[in-house]
Amino acid sequence: MTRTHKVYMCFDFGVKRFGLAIGNDLLQTAKELQPIMAKDGIPNWQAVDALEAEWSPHAFVVGLPLNMDGSESAMSLRAKKFGKRLKGRFNKPVHMMDERLSSYEAKSQVRSERGATDFGSYSVDGAAACLILESWFSTECSPNA
Repeated sequence: MTRTHKVYMCFDFGVKRFGLAIGNDLLQTAKELQPIMAKDGIPNWQAVDALEAEWSPHAFVVGLPLNMDGSESAMSLRAKKFGKRLKGRFNKPVHMMDERLSSYEAKSQVRSERGATDFGSYSVDGAAACLILESWFSTECSPNA
């Protein structure tokens, strides 16, 4: 039996930019892509179109920014709306993934791996998108899922 491995594209939703990562369900690891600029939470759709055409993902994963108690916030609703727009635009599955503490963890990871202490010149959005996608793989693509 031949299994085709699926490619997933992940978005770390943001008001000014979206972090991006790409990965597949075989390796269950993510690779950071260049962030996409956004204006008030609306991405540059031409850039999204180009990335979708380049990578042809099977599905999308969108980080869901929940409050620490698990409740939804205004940002959660905006991220869900973005996910619905992705679904409508590309007619592919969209999976929402809890992203609590992903930016904090991404900053720690970047600090330890790259020695970065001033994040003004470096975006951790891509690193956060990698963490979100790898978390999604571990919960949704594990043998026990």
